[in-house]
This record gives sequence, structure tokens and C-alpha cells, in this order.
Amino acid sequence: MNGGGMTAAGPVAERPGTRRPAAGARREYLLTLLAGAVGAAIVLLAARQGWARVETIEPHPLPASRVAVSGQDLVPAAGALGLAALAGLAAVLATRGLARRIVGGLLAAFGVAIAASVSLPVTAAQVRSAAVGATAQAGSVPGGSTIGSGTTPGTGGAGLAGLSLASHVEMAAFPWRWVVLAGGLLVIGAGLLVAWRGARWPVMSSRYDQPASQKAPAAADPASLWESLSQGLDPTESATPTAGSGTVSRSSGTGSGGRGTGRGGVPG
Repeated sequence: MNGGGMTAAGPVAERPGTRRPAAGARREYLLTLLAGAVGAAIVLLAARQGWARVETIEPHPLPASRVAVSGQDLVPAAGALGLAALAGLAAVLATRGLARRIVGGLLAAFGVAIAASVSLPVTAAQVRSAAVGATAQAGSVPGGSTIGSGTTPGTGGAGLAGLSLASHVEMAAFPWRWVVLAGGLLVIGAGLLVAWRGARWPVMSSRYDQPASQKAPAAADPASLWESLSQGLDPTESATPTAGSGTVSRSSGTGSGGRGTGRGGVPG
């Protein structure tokens, strides 16, 4: 009795232990995806903020012009890499095994590229060049207003020249570049975790796979179909005739046995 009780207590103690790794892997999976999504969102939001401002002092009758330069104007690759990181996180949900590890490596590479693109110092010449490009793009929009954008009507582009020669650059008070760097580091961490632990995480797409028991049966052999047709059998009802043929064979065996018995009873 005591031995049997100890044997029964063993499996009960092991069941919670077998469930903890699955629950921990699922929690790790969700936290990693959340960290990567937060990092990519931070990169996209911070890249759209104003990182600098270029102010040009015009002669006395004319007002001064100010052009705001966003991170997207200074580092256009940061926003594109943030979108690529979101696409990589979506790919993590749809992959498994080695493919998921490869996606994790790509995700980490995107984060490294984001961090590298904003780690270099931004010079005043880069800000002026980005401001000139943004002003030219705004002026080329049909119906767009050029007032306050660095060009004035009738100057023939003199505002752009003044913007690049006699202008003052002011960086934003809030360091948005370091915010993008922090988002890139989150993407790197998420990618490394996916590459390291992703193969052990649950696969959300497996619930849509067709079970093996419900898969369509394989097509019959053409030779066997032709043989069935030559014998006058219907190949589409192969299951039912098979059972019926077994029954008929049994009855015929019984009948033959009966005939044998009857023959044996007839005097020779």
C-alpha cells in the first residue's frame, strides 16, 4: 500500500514541472515580440519629430524664414528600417524552426543598422542640406505655399541660396537621436532572442494545419483502377464491395461446404 502510494505521488509531482517550461516559453515569446514592436514604434515616432531648425535672417523689410528639419529628413534610412523591423516581427509569427532563427538574425541586423545610422554626429552642413531638400520638395508640390519655407516669391531660388550660405542652425532641445538609438537597441535585443530561443517558442500558425487523420486519401493506382474496370467492378465503391465480397465468399464457402456434405450423404 505504501509503495503504491509513493508511486502514485510521483507523476502528480511531475505534471506541474512539465507545464512550466511551456508557459515560460510563451511568456518569453510574447515579451520579445512586445519589446521589438515598442522599439520599432519608437524609431518611427522619433524619426518624425523636429530634430533641428534652420533660421535665415533676411534684409530688414523681409521677415526671417525658419525651416524645421525632422529626423526623417536627416536620416531617411531610420524610418525605412523601422518599417522593416515591424515586417520582421510579423514574419516571426508565421515561421518556425530554422526559418524563425534566420528572421531573428535579420531583425537584429535591422536594429544594428538603425543604431549605426543615428550614432554619427549631425553637422550643421547636413542640417542645411536636409533643409534645402525639404524646402525644394515643399515648393515643388502643386498649390503649396512657399511663405516661411525659405523661399520668397519672385526671388528665383535666392531663398535656397541664403538658406545654405547665411543661416543659423539650432538643434532641438530634446535629443530625439538618442531615442531612436534606444529603439534600435530594443530591436537588436528582440532579434537576438528570436535567433537564440525562437525555435523553442510556440508556433501560432500550427493550429491552421490540417491534421494527418483528416487529409485527403491518396489517389488510387491507375493500374488497379484499370484492372477493376476490366473485371466489371466500380472503383468508386471499392470499400463497400470489399466488405460485401467477403460476406459473399463466406456464404459461398458455407454453401460449398453444404454441397460437400450433401454429396457425402448421397450413397456412392
